[in-house]
Amino acid sequence: MFDDLLDANARYADDFQLAKLQPQAARQFALVTCIDSRIEPLAALGLVPGDAKILRNAGGRVTDDVLRSVAIAVAGLGVTRVAVMHHTDCAMAASTEALRAELAQTARGELGDVELHAIADPDVSLLADVEILRSSPLVPADLEVTGWRYDVTTGRITTVVGAPNRAED
Repeated sequence: MFDDLLDANARYADDFQLAKLQPQAARQFALVTCIDSRIEPLAALGLVPGDAKILRNAGGRVTDDVLRSVAIAVAGLGVTRVAVMHHTDCAMAASTEALRAELAQTARGELGDVELHAIADPDVSLLADVEILRSSPLVPADLEVTGWRYDVTTGRITTVVGAPNRAED
């Protein structure tokens, strides 16, 4: 069932080029973004493997696990700046009730209190995610955090929540 993927991996491993990369983010950058297939983070930002830490989940939301991962990336992997990037035409841009109803059709049991992190208002959600990072005691107060929106029809990124001027902190 997965043979096509394992065969592709065997070809990839034959010419593996990333073994000498350092674990630190060469560009001191982390990106939190969605799992949407229309987003190619490295290419969209002119990055190459090793430049950044890329954290992806449905909606590109700053969940507890993303916050944990960012904190680790800052503490030990050289990250000093983070962008949270949501995007247009996101499947998570719905009400929690609508997402629960959709998920209930394929789930094997009750959803219980699973937090789906729906995006009822894209700008409000992006601002909230940026604020979670900016206010977290798990990361330094001078961590640069910005909020972007990626347009899936053009590939353009727009700043929605700018990074504050450090002198204002």
